[in-house]
Amino acid sequence: MLAPSPYAARLDRIPLRREESEVLGGRTAYWIYGPDDAEVTVLAVHGFRGEHHGLEPVVAHLPGVRVIMPDLPGFGETAPLPGRVHDIDAYAQWLTEFVARVAPGAVILGHSFGSIVAAAAVAGGLETPRLILVNPIGAPALEGPKAVLTRLAILYYALGARLPESIGTELLRNRVIVRAMSIAMAKTRDPELRRFVHDQHDTYFSRFADREVLSQAFRTSVSHDVREFAPRISAPTLLVAAQRDDITPIEAERRLVGLFPDAELVEIAHVGHLIHYEAPAEAAGAIRRFLRPLAVPVP
Repeated sequence: MLAPSPYAARLDRIPLRREESEVLGGRTAYWIYGPDDAEVTVLAVHGFRGEHHGLEPVVAHLPGVRVIMPDLPGFGETAPLPGRVHDIDAYAQWLTEFVARVAPGAVILGHSFGSIVAAAAVAGGLETPRLILVNPIGAPALEGPKAVLTRLAILYYALGARLPESIGTELLRNRVIVRAMSIAMAKTRDPELRRFVHDQHDTYFSRFADREVLSQAFRTSVSHDVREFAPRISAPTLLVAAQRDDITPIEAERRLVGLFPDAELVEIAHVGHLIHYEAPAEAAGAIRRFLRPLAVPVP
């Protein structure tokens, strides 16, 4: 049973429907939140091992904005890309084609691993009036305060890929390990919010298609970061970063913003890599202010 969402009442007031589109030879599932006649459309890309549900708390605080959220290929309800290695080029090409088919001209938003995918696509030519990166991956995974944990994660995913299939898949979906990851990332002391965060990870963190796709996506996530794409992004960019993020320290985010031709940084205190769960109202407020020139309505 899902733990109660503290954002359910807000989200229930926002229109929602599910659609599918053929992209790169596969079917991409996506969800449309908000009015079809909204002045602004935001296309949001979730993080590694997640799916569209993870960003719903932010959507709940963006009434009046049309938000389109696909599941990444190989995760949630979107099948893997047929005949493709799921590397950064494949994900960027997928996002570029998906936007062209479903929401040309949309504002692009990426969270965590989605920040790498979004940055790579925009740097590669995907046109957007504005770019938003929440908890952007702004430093190499093997640097920073959690480098040892990253090396352990690399070993974990390598074992999951090399062990016999049933054993490897069970290891990658192990609920104890998933809960340990959730505990490590959560910073809130609110017991109800912590329960919700852990339940979200328990429910959605293992909805990957197979261990090979997961392994490919993980290698992609630790082999790239936003820094390599930032200088080639001309669109105005908003970075929403957490002061207690263990994956990309805030000092690295402060350096990252200077690599963009036109970017601003909003820092959120007392939160880590789960801004979308623990501080969605603050993130949505920063997003609204950033999009105000595009006629975003006042809530």
